[in-house]
Amino acid sequence: MHTVRSSVEPIARMTPYGHEHISVLIVTVILAVLAVSVARRISGTRYEQRGLRIFGWIMLTATVFWTLWGFLPGNWNLDQSLPLHLSDAVRFITAIAISYFWGLTLNLQSIVTPDLNYFDYPVLEFLMYWFLHITACLVPIIFVWGLGYRPTWRGYGFAYAATLLWAGTVLSVNILIGTNYGYLSNAPAGPSVLDVLGPWPIYMLWEAVIIAVVWALMTWPWEAHRSRSNVAVVGTIGMVHRKYSVHSPWHD
Repeated sequence: MHTVRSSVEPIARMTPYGHEHISVLIVTVILAVLAVSVARRISGTRYEQRGLRIFGWIMLTATVFWTLWGFLPGNWNLDQSLPLHLSDAVRFITAIAISYFWGLTLNLQSIVTPDLNYFDYPVLEFLMYWFLHITACLVPIIFVWGLGYRPTWRGYGFAYAATLLWAGTVLSVNILIGTNYGYLSNAPAGPSVLDVLGPWPIYMLWEAVIIAVVWALMTWPWEAHRSRSNVAVVGTIGMVHRKYSVHSPWHD
């Protein structure tokens, strides 16, 4: 969740590409490498499902806590407390295909070009912002490169359709209550990739095109390899395939 309030001036702001940001980026890369290594070691063992359940409960608990935190009277802000940002939505998603596409592209913008302001509790706001955004990035990395799940064209289509549905819903909410969730009504105040895509609503059209192309490029190598290797795979709710004949935790 972006900790930005339109009606209250922040007491401080994290400087993009300052020492805090650079340190977090380095930690993110290290965590990704370690997570993939550990995931490969436990893949196909009894520790896989146990680890996924524990991690899933930790993520769910943190997400619910931070969402409810924004609804407390002292923290409530119409512009930010509703869980309508894409980075909010991706934390509740269990379909691997969507987390693969959202987590490694749209959510990644919040890591590369963060918009993090401090209002009441800088340490907590810093920790929750980075924990939730980094986790949303690490989850698809762990599943795809660590545990052997693979995106499919069906998953690509489902993720793109879900994105359009989310965008249409959030844009409607923005129009009704005058907010800017998902930056669908205005570009963020700080620097972002939207700055090079033109003014609103032109940047939204460019986003739709770029996302379609980039996500297709993120799917094609896996599907091409699967077709050439003719490896038997296990389907997981029709979204991704897995190279190894191990029971999928998503069937539970």
